[in-house]
Amino acid sequence: MSLNELKGIVAELGMPAFTAKQIAKWLYEKNVADIEDMTNISKANRQKLAEGFEVGAKAPIDKQQSKDGTIKYLFPTESGKSVETVFIPDKDRATLCVSSQVGCKMNCLFCQTGKQGFEGQLTAKDIINQIYALPERERLTNIVFMGQGEPMDNLDEVLKATQILTSDWGYAWSPKRITVSSVGVKNKLKRFLDESECHVAISLHSPIPEQRAMLMPAENGMGIEDVVALLRQYDFSHQRRLSFEYIVFDGVNDSTTHARTIIKLLDGLECRINLIRFHQIPGIDLRGVDDKRMESFRDYLTNHGIFTTIRASRGQDIYAACGLLNTARKQEGLKG
Repeated sequence: MSLNELKGIVAELGMPAFTAKQIAKWLYEKNVADIEDMTNISKANRQKLAEGFEVGAKAPIDKQQSKDGTIKYLFPTESGKSVETVFIPDKDRATLCVSSQVGCKMNCLFCQTGKQGFEGQLTAKDIINQIYALPERERLTNIVFMGQGEPMDNLDEVLKATQILTSDWGYAWSPKRITVSSVGVKNKLKRFLDESECHVAISLHSPIPEQRAMLMPAENGMGIEDVVALLRQYDFSHQRRLSFEYIVFDGVNDSTTHARTIIKLLDGLECRINLIRFHQIPGIDLRGVDDKRMESFRDYLTNHGIFTTIRASRGQDIYAACGLLNTARKQEGLKG
């Protein structure tokens, strides 16, 4: 719950107003497992709270560890479904890739989550639980909303979750530690840019609208040219960062023509591009490129003024890498 919601609860139960801040501190600073652990709240008031509420943390129900140290967790949700969350340690950094939906509506050609279809929205509780109940929670330095689902398609709950993460009464994280990804959703992307200070990452994958529509049906809802035009209205020259995600497909979007079109599309926009290796999924006739081709594409963009990096691929052996998250079979197993 947010602080305002907690204030409403304590007022309704006839408790002192300051109790709301005490509860928030126990939740988001102390990470308690049970209301009974909130020891500076009177026993009578703890009992009142326990009659109608619970902390609500749900531990992961499955764990897989990659040979590279990446850990994929399976978390239960309020709806009885499950979502995957990926913990990625890297020297002095530790990033958590969280999910915002069960499955996804966007149906991008290259994404395993899209093949699952859409099975439901996560609540802010479901989103925060991926952090709250994470065994490595204290090690986290960054959070990326790049797991299952399109964050802008569940914007209210994503904004509530980021509010809890960044507010003084919550986790008190800088919004610069959080990146929210999007394919670009009409009206929703603008709201996010206006109401949040978190970094934003746009799924690009092709700068040519007709080709992007074949790879990503969401292009038909909000085209990449409209997305970039909107982004030009915001200032990314200071602390807030804008990045574009670009999976490189052999013979599809890796030509010099594509690179030139990217340069023209993003000309003058303060941003960076993250090149991502394609991870093969069943039944899809797309292939990744070798390191030499990836580096050549990166160097061309960088030499023409767009800072471009190649993102390290992590957790591929446990299907935790980009585009591989899918809980359809796991949910069938849970039912069984």
